[in-house]
Amino acid sequence: MIQIYTGDGKGKTTAAVGLAVRCAGSGGRVLFGQFLKDNTSSELRILSGISNIQQIPPVVCRKFYYQMKAEEKENLKKQEENYFRALVSTAEKTRCDMVVLDEALPAVNLKLIALQEMENFLKAQGTKREIVLTGRDAPDSLIELADYVSEICKRKHPYDRGTGARKGIEY
Repeated sequence: MIQIYTGDGKGKTTAAVGLAVRCAGSGGRVLFGQFLKDNTSSELRILSGISNIQQIPPVVCRKFYYQMKAEEKENLKKQEENYFRALVSTAEKTRCDMVVLDEALPAVNLKLIALQEMENFLKAQGTKREIVLTGRDAPDSLIELADYVSEICKRKHPYDRGTGARKGIEY
């Protein structure tokens, strides 16, 4: 089935990581990929120690998209397209039971991954294995394809008071 964790609240990646650990804990094989992150998120370290969770190292994204110049955005688009295609290829070649595409929804919304390519992937893979997508602003067409959609709503967050992201909590 296809699962989407969306919304402006904290916990989308945390939910996906929990699902990956649960699947691996039951003997399942997981493919885990991340978009638009800098490869320093703490969950990657622990996931790499679980033998039946395979990670494909993400594209290192050291700036927020809105901070990038046009050339940087175009370069990131090519890298993220290639990364998505590598994840799709790996999912098709391996016998994984779950594919986690963390922050794939913003990558689609920023047109770093074509919406049609994501839709095609979900239609082809969603009946073979569990697919988990995270990120804000899930497109309606992906919500329509999903079996589970959980919207995580921010009611209060320390960031609103000026507290920055904390290692081990937000990343």
